[in-house]
Amino acid sequence: MFRSVMILMLLFLATPAGAQMAYEDEARALGAVAGQGLACGSAKYDTFELLARAIILTKSPSDALQDKALRIFTEEKADVFVSKQLDNFADCAGIVSRFDAQDIFKATLYADGTIKMPDGQVLTPRVPYDASMIYDRNSNVRRRAAAIYNRDTSRVRKVEFKDASMQAGNQIKPAGASVGSQRVLSTPARISRQK
Repeated sequence: MFRSVMILMLLFLATPAGAQMAYEDEARALGAVAGQGLACGSAKYDTFELLARAIILTKSPSDALQDKALRIFTEEKADVFVSKQLDNFADCAGIVSRFDAQDIFKATLYADGTIKMPDGQVLTPRVPYDASMIYDRNSNVRRRAAAIYNRDTSRVRKVEFKDASMQAGNQIKPAGASVGSQRVLSTPARISRQK
């Protein structure tokens, strides 16, 4: 299943066929890939989540479709997350390797929601938004997902997550630079909420 989703994402990112993909289908594909990265413990998961949400928001044709697409994204991510748990983390090493090598990580997200895709295409949002507000990076995302998954212990077995990023408390290091008058957001660690 993951390979077909990954092929779909690569087609989306590399060919004009991505431009013809329905908005909801794109959100569903992004959610499926996010669920795999989350379940398998990819170190680049937070960056992917930020970029996926930015793509959904930036491409939204209306507020109603945007809300629907974000719901589809979240539901698909949860479904794939649970599916990965149920198949006992099969091929997680290969999934993480493919997940971390995606072209989406070459995209540049600007503070106003504009995205420069790896193929050079620039996506401008219908209404500019504060890109720092679309994803709250939380190092406990895997633990929270496991807690939700384990809530009904009568029907599912307990899942424990053990990966290097959680045990050592590793975090994605900030990267990026300023370009002209726009701030470049290249990793979630680069985004900070002003209080």
